[in-house]
Amino acid sequence: MSTSVLFDVPGPAGRRRNRLIGLASVVILTALAGYVIYRFAVTGQFSAQKWAIFQYVAIQQLLLNGLINTLKAAALATVLALVFGAVFAAGRLSDHAWVRGPAGLVVELFRAIPLLILIFLFYYGSRPLFGIALSPLWALVFGLTLYNGSVLAEVFRAGVLAVPRGQSEAAYALGLRKTQVMTLILLPQALRSMLPSIVSQLVVLLKDTALGFIITYEELLFVAKQLGTQVQFGSPFIPAAIVVAVIYVGICMALSWFAGYLARHRPRKSAAPPTRPEELETSGAVAA
Repeated sequence: MSTSVLFDVPGPAGRRRNRLIGLASVVILTALAGYVIYRFAVTGQFSAQKWAIFQYVAIQQLLLNGLINTLKAAALATVLALVFGAVFAAGRLSDHAWVRGPAGLVVELFRAIPLLILIFLFYYGSRPLFGIALSPLWALVFGLTLYNGSVLAEVFRAGVLAVPRGQSEAAYALGLRKTQVMTLILLPQALRSMLPSIVSQLVVLLKDTALGFIITYEELLFVAKQLGTQVQFGSPFIPAAIVVAVIYVGICMALSWFAGYLARHRPRKSAAPPTRPEELETSGAVAA
């Protein structure tokens, strides 16, 4: 009989109730999806005129350019957010209050500010504040970096703190320095538990690139709006939105699959061989 520490295993009545709730949920969701498809069909969203626009090479190239711009913004923001998160997570884990305090203030500040406001601040405020006008790409990237980097800093910090304290205490007892304890003992163990949260946040970052549409960055949503205004094809807003949504879903599923692949194929560190007593005496780890 399987057991779980997270919840009590339901009995016969509980399993029967869960099956009924699951069946009712499937029926409701199926009915809702059927109603949406019916309404789309009634309003002509599946007509050949609205979908004919996607057979043109120029339109396919426009969608490809939007996809490339989306991936470019997501890739730049991902790298910078990971660096930002690692730096400020280290600051929050510092033993020095003068480092820990400001780092915590920065993280909490940028987690609290809505992402759209950050993007607006960089796009419209860069010239009066810094005397330079940021392009829509960099305004979007910097906004995504600060917001998602702050969230990742908390993910990194929580992952390191989740490692049992005895691991670091044993490492310090062997004479390792704090940097060695962090890089050799804590991070390798914490990374495996952090990976699902990191991937989830990167998926959120990827989807948030759609906010670049507000500042005229030519990503996928911006392209979808352009396609939806083509009156000669019956203003295909819904078909364009469906195509773009399918592309987003495909990218996010690919990212999740890649993260799962890395987790499955990440080499597991084998346990270190036991140290012989004479080696401990030679290294001075054992007090005389």
